[in-house]
Amino acid sequence: MDHLVLTVIAPDKPGQVERVAQCIAEHGGNWLESSMAHMAGQFAGILRVGVPAEAYDELVGALQGLSSHGIRVLIAERSGVAQSCEWKPIAMDLVGNDRPGIVRDITALLSKHGVNVERLSTDVRPAPMSSDPLFHADAVLAVPLTLSLETLQQALETLADDLMVELNLRTEP
Repeated sequence: MDHLVLTVIAPDKPGQVERVAQCIAEHGGNWLESSMAHMAGQFAGILRVGVPAEAYDELVGALQGLSSHGIRVLIAERSGVAQSCEWKPIAMDLVGNDRPGIVRDITALLSKHGVNVERLSTDVRPAPMSSDPLFHADAVLAVPLTLSLETLQQALETLADDLMVELNLRTEP
């Protein structure tokens, strides 16, 4: 069984997910995991599909054919990279005053320490009392086993002080 990682973007309207799911099923694929959202009138998603090796090329062609319905599908190249257990999952919650560059600054620090962002969800909401825009981020990080949680916490807290944010790290179960 081969795996495909797809990015899908299309105008948001009923039936778009069904059309993608139907295409996958018709070609022997198995929808394994996904994350999808509606943003600015568009439907966007990323998903992982299992497909028998003999049906791989046919499924790829059919997915690309969805463009006739306004559905753009980007397919990641096959990768022979094996998953390793050289990291530990850490959850990160962050809230602070919104400003340009906040994601860049946080991810630059994480990258510098060899931390991979596995999952990231962000939004901006009004503060409860003042209605000032507050930036919220929830992430799952893949932290190298060689990096202590205390060292990462210290580095992020230094940055958090500069950015005026509240930061919480916790071990994922």
